[in-house]
Amino acid sequence: MKINKKHILIATITIIIILALLAFDVRLKIVQYNITSEKIKKPMRIALVTDLHSCKYGAAQKTLIDAVDKEKPDMILLGGDIFDDEIPDDNTKIFLSAIAKKYPCYYVTGNHEYWSMRVNEMLDWLRAHDIKDIGGKTIRTSVNGNEICLSGLNDPDDARYTGKGDGMKAELGRAMNERDDTAFTMLLTHRPSFVNLYKDAGFDLVLAGHAHGGQWRIPGILNGVFAPDEGFFPKYAGGFYHFDNGGEMIVSRGLARESTRVPRIFNRPELVIVDLKP
Repeated sequence: MKINKKHILIATITIIIILALLAFDVRLKIVQYNITSEKIKKPMRIALVTDLHSCKYGAAQKTLIDAVDKEKPDMILLGGDIFDDEIPDDNTKIFLSAIAKKYPCYYVTGNHEYWSMRVNEMLDWLRAHDIKDIGGKTIRTSVNGNEICLSGLNDPDDARYTGKGDGMKAELGRAMNERDDTAFTMLLTHRPSFVNLYKDAGFDLVLAGHAHGGQWRIPGILNGVFAPDEGFFPKYAGGFYHFDNGGEMIVSRGLARESTRVPRIFNRPELVIVDLKP
């Protein structure tokens, strides 16, 4: 059979276009993880939101707000860099104002809150909108009859930019002392790169962001090309990780879109949903 060069060219161009559309697709996706624990008596759902960077998700953030509402979380954990140091706060405030009216929300800082030099202003705004700042704190709460002990870490840039704070290691040590291990224990932090500290800390679940999925991915082959702190080919760019001591870590690939200087490739922004089950 004679091969038509024109048909080959058309097929090649078509494949390139399809791959390009897939590679640069930045539509929001939902990523779900299931965690089982004998400490959980009834199912509960957590939404993990990280690295929004005040990016736009439709008119009045409707795309992101609707996505959260559809999942019906029992609580929302905000893992830092929800604000940005360059993009105005409007999109972030619209989103947070909407979800804080419906769900219990807990917040820790990321590095960009400090880079903005307005972190105190941001934290004051969060508190005024009933979003709990748990950086350097441990709280106990009950969700669907489950006892939850939630600790939070401020980003390490806290001490560098404010000259205050105890430092992340001190905060982690305090969290380990203050937590109640009879409850399901969670640690909300921004940076996954301190994984060696988290492994030894003994929390049931660690939740983080920051790495943006390594920016460029080849799903199933390469879990990211570069991530802050970790460098090239990062191990903890995004996904689920099991610790040898029985603890687990979930790293969100985040929601940043137009804020990134390098485009996301095969790396759609994600809203993470964590289902805790008996």
